[in-house]
Amino acid sequence: METVGKTARSCGTCTLCCRLPEIAALDKPPDAWCRHCSEGQGCAIYIDRPQLCRDFLCLWMTDPGVPEAWQPLTSKMLVYEQGPQLTVLVDPDHPDAWKQAPFLSDLDSWARAAQARGHYVILFCGDDVTKIEPGVTAPA
Repeated sequence: METVGKTARSCGTCTLCCRLPEIAALDKPPDAWCRHCSEGQGCAIYIDRPQLCRDFLCLWMTDPGVPEAWQPLTSKMLVYEQGPQLTVLVDPDHPDAWKQAPFLSDLDSWARAAQARGHYVILFCGDDVTKIEPGVTAPA
């Protein structure tokens, strides 16, 4: 179980990082469980997991300014930074999660802050890719 000192947050039983992102090094497509993951229990090869898995922490784990509502098991979303891109992966079993409060307004705020720095917010849900623009509401 991974714990980050500055946020005092813990992954707990969350394993969405083992499901939502594509992990080429493990030949894992997006939105599919890693073959080494037991849902809600964790990684069967935790001690020997690849470095990219060791290095990954979602934004909820690393940024104390991210509200508790964004805990991935609660929000059904995984958020992380990739250079100038803030990436939001939505659990395809909950495709409308991002359109709900407080998430949509937070995404708008993040898009405004990102744009001010020349960055951007991209949301992935299944095969759908959406650039979150400041002031734009969720599609129906």
